[in-house]
Amino acid sequence: MSDVILTIDCGTQSLRALLFDPDGKLVEMHKEEYPQTYTSPKPGWAEQDVEVYIKALSKACSIVKEKNSALWKKITAVTVTTQRDTCVFLDKDGSPLKPAILWLDQRMAEFDSRLPLHYKIGFKIVGMNKAAMISAKKCKANWVRQNEPEIWQKTHKFLLLSGWFHYLLTGKFIDSVANQIGHIPFNYKKLTWADPKHDYQPYLFQIEKDKLPDLAQPATVIGTLTKKASQLTQIAEGTPVIAAGSDKGCETIALGCLTESVACASLGTTTTMQITSRKYLEPLKFMPSYPAVIPYRFNPEVEIFRGFWMVSWFKKEFGSYESQIAQEKGITAEDVFDELLKITKPGSLGLMLQPYWGAGLKMPEARGAIIGFGDVHNRAYLYRAIIEGLSYALKDAAEKIEKVSHTSIEKVMVTGGGSKSDFVCQTLADVLNKETVRGETYEGSGLGAAIVGFVGIKYYSSFEDAVQKMVRYSKQFIPNKERAKLYSQLYEHVYKKMYARLCPLYRSMQKITGYPEC
Repeated sequence: MSDVILTIDCGTQSLRALLFDPDGKLVEMHKEEYPQTYTSPKPGWAEQDVEVYIKALSKACSIVKEKNSALWKKITAVTVTTQRDTCVFLDKDGSPLKPAILWLDQRMAEFDSRLPLHYKIGFKIVGMNKAAMISAKKCKANWVRQNEPEIWQKTHKFLLLSGWFHYLLTGKFIDSVANQIGHIPFNYKKLTWADPKHDYQPYLFQIEKDKLPDLAQPATVIGTLTKKASQLTQIAEGTPVIAAGSDKGCETIALGCLTESVACASLGTTTTMQITSRKYLEPLKFMPSYPAVIPYRFNPEVEIFRGFWMVSWFKKEFGSYESQIAQEKGITAEDVFDELLKITKPGSLGLMLQPYWGAGLKMPEARGAIIGFGDVHNRAYLYRAIIEGLSYALKDAAEKIEKVSHTSIEKVMVTGGGSKSDFVCQTLADVLNKETVRGETYEGSGLGAAIVGFVGIKYYSSFEDAVQKMVRYSKQFIPNKERAKLYSQLYEHVYKKMYARLCPLYRSMQKITGYPEC
């Protein structure tokens, strides 16, 4: 076997050590789960001791090496991909000053940004005044600066989780441009740290530039494994570390989405639709287009916060019987539900779900809604309505992307946990009325990072060449014309009108209860 690349994929619930060969085959892996009992002193907070990640990395590497020691010796380079917008605070010695604050943490800072007058006027004119305020309040660096000033004063470097992993491996404070997705002073159009002389981001996200890491383009060597990192991972000291990108960006390239006509639907905890573009595009006006793992390209994206988390929520709250059956039969709960769904009808007999379980900046008062209940509806229909509702939201996302790119999305590639279900993929194909294709591996973010790695070590001369050699697909889903017509009518005449009709009620709820916080 030829050389392999080790990808470290750190998610919210687990860390994976993945070995990929130049053909894109996942030749060995281990998934190390960690407890979700976060070290959080208050409800809604979500923090994780970075020692959890260190132990998970060490154990995952040890197990993979034990499985195939000969293959382990062939590791040519290491790449890292992680969850987005999780941040770490380090002192001058590189030690963490507090647990990492996760992306799903709900605490809010006070709005104390001193915006220059022209920015205040500009935000008000374009209707982004409230969005800018909420974005600043969600910045965890702002919260620490206000509430834990002694920690902020000692903070030598403020890093996203990806940057912290790079420091752990190389001893350098450096991160990939393609990882800079979060509440940070980053200019997404220029792909560099924002300048207070010309940009508004430093006023919203008040992080001194000397606290930020150096930036490197994806597919470049950012350092080599230190002796300490070698002892931790059992990978040879001096092994190159290649800058990759965020989990969603890596998933997009892992499905071969290199143009504006092919979209990636990531059906994970956070559900997204994104394309790869040479131009900076904003599917949601004044919301940034993220940096792609291909240097100087962009991933215009629409996000459904708490997307397929809703399926986990449903299983926990309503699916105990099916989960028990699945455990007895040695299959997944999704398999049991998919069987149950065979007795339901497309369109759920009018049961319609709006999947705004988590509000976004453009709709800060939004909530989830389910309408159309009748005496025929049961748990199976509720489950179906969740899948259909998420599919409607992705259709809306696709339309927003098509509008700004002036290009029709011809094909949608799916990845993430939700894509394991044939029912989910077929429903998405029917709702979108587009060919939908599932990738061969469910470890899409890991494969994407490996693709970047093989380009980085010059094994492949271009990303196009690497994708052609490393990306494969497992199943194609063709839209059913009759179901597509039904879904189109429900989407146009019901789904698209729900938010506007319910928005005044959402605002009243927020005003009366104070939830969601803004």
